[in-house]
Amino acid sequence: MSILHITSSASPAPSVSALLGRETATKIGGAVTTRDVAKGIPAVDSDWTGANFTPADDRTSEQKARLALSDNLIAEVKAADTLILSVPMYNFGVPSTLKAWIDHICRAGHTFNYTEDGPVGLLTGKSAVLVVTTGGTPVDSGVDFTTPYLRQVLGFIGITDVTVIKSDLLMQDQDKAVASAREVIAAL
Repeated sequence: MSILHITSSASPAPSVSALLGRETATKIGGAVTTRDVAKGIPAVDSDWTGANFTPADDRTSEQKARLALSDNLIAEVKAADTLILSVPMYNFGVPSTLKAWIDHICRAGHTFNYTEDGPVGLLTGKSAVLVVTTGGTPVDSGVDFTTPYLRQVLGFIGITDVTVIKSDLLMQDQDKAVASAREVIAAL
């Protein structure tokens, strides 16, 4: 079993989402590759887009270099059997660096294809675990734009076996929120 653990907390203190993600990886078992996107993932821009939409055989060395990180991030996802995304909710959504990671891995011809019937994900047969932490927003509530967005993105690239481990409302009762998440992890 190979696991790709994506962490995205910008917190300078120990991150609850990353801690619970590590515990999840230990429970699942297997070789773990960790990518901390909070350390920086460049945003997709016009140079990246131009390179991406240039046929591979026609790309300049600069364009190939511009897509190298994206190619590497996609290779990490493809190599993993299970993805664990440790995600703190920021202002009802995902951290901006996680959004940048998503923009790099959602590439036509690599992780999905367009068909006459719409897009089809290419990364079937994988599973994902979302470890979502919040300060005061209930997970899966009407103002949680993190969890449904991540389910949508994962399904878009073909990953439909998604488990959510929530440690929400940390600012109200952190011990209770963490204990609740650990019960779910123990049952995996």
